[in-house]
Amino acid sequence: MPFRRESMELLTAIRERRSVRKYKSKPVPEEILAEILNAARLAPSWANTQTWRFIVVKDQQVKQQLQETMRPVNPCREAFLQAPIIICVVCQKGQAGCRQGEALTDKGDTWYMFDAGLAMEHLVLAAWDQGLGTCHVGSFDAAKAEEILGVPHGYAIVEMTPLGYFDDQPEARPRKPLDEILYLNKYGEAYTK
Repeated sequence: MPFRRESMELLTAIRERRSVRKYKSKPVPEEILAEILNAARLAPSWANTQTWRFIVVKDQQVKQQLQETMRPVNPCREAFLQAPIIICVVCQKGQAGCRQGEALTDKGDTWYMFDAGLAMEHLVLAAWDQGLGTCHVGSFDAAKAEEILGVPHGYAIVEMTPLGYFDDQPEARPRKPLDEILYLNKYGEAYTK
């Protein structure tokens, strides 16, 4: 099958994507939501375990309960009530980074966090490509969120994001220059061409 480019170049989406914290109440069409969720599904995972599960929250009462799991100073609190959708990623524990229940790295059973991050980054880039905003939210009371969402034993909530249309694209936040974070062969050795 020949390679086919989609509507936006990947590097453009990476450069332009921003964390959005103010949303319109305009609904997201189901076919667009399905494309975004499918992009998350296609993310790589440890040994293709695909331990993630996505909970799409549209109910205003549930969104309010999830908002209450965040600290009052969390800048994304209001977005949870404005955005038409909240997406939560939950992962099965004891699978990613493990074989037959035994951890294969010094990271123990936390490899699912990395896999969830990959899936959610696929999701936010696909959302941006569709003209929708998101914001990675990780600072919340996970135990309360799991209870609200009915997450079963053996699974852990990793992250949530509002999803929806927005008015103004937030300004880019400063990034460290590449030469400040790039080394050659060993940590601390300047990268030279």
